Amino acid sequence: MSKNNKKQEKEQKIETAPIEEQNVENVDNEQNNEEISSAENWEEKYNTLNDSYLRLLAEYDNYRKRTIREKADLIRNGGESVVLSVLSVVDNFERALKSMETATEISAVKEGIDLIYQQLMAALKQQGVAEIETENKDFDTEFHEAITTIPAPDEALKGKIIDCTQKGYAMNDKVIRHAKVVVGE
Repeated sequence: MSKNNKKQEKEQKIETAPIEEQNVENVDNEQNNEEISSAENWEEKYNTLNDSYLRLLAEYDNYRKRTIREKADLIRNGGESVVLSVLSVVDNFERALKSMETATEISAVKEGIDLIYQQLMAALKQQGVAEIETENKDFDTEFHEAITTIPAPDEALKGKIIDCTQKGYAMNDKVIRHAKVVVGE
């Protein structure tokens, strides 16, 4: 190449250099604008997610407090139906006691007390309470509590319940009080 050609090329480069620098600056500005826009977009997404997280957290906390309150109410008032069914038995006992003061026939008093006992047992049965059977049953530690053992009067009574000193009860197939029994040995 000749010196003139080289000189012309240099001049062209110098003339086009500002244009290329402007293009580079425009590209840099566009990238900066995109980065700013992207950062704003991310910040907006972050704020949205953070807001929904805080709302969900508050909703869960309210749910937890409400269920704790409901459980406490159930525990506090859970026995209400049992108490209501027993109150009618108490009323009948009060009537029986009052009538015993003026009663002349003992058989009528006994019959009244027996009716009240049956009413109480019906109320308990309604609540799922059942008596644990002990008469002529094998001793079972899940249902019975042996308070003592005695020699069995008959070979067939070994390991069986001979006497029950306190009845046992189960509520909805769960033992709530073991029967206290005497076992043959």
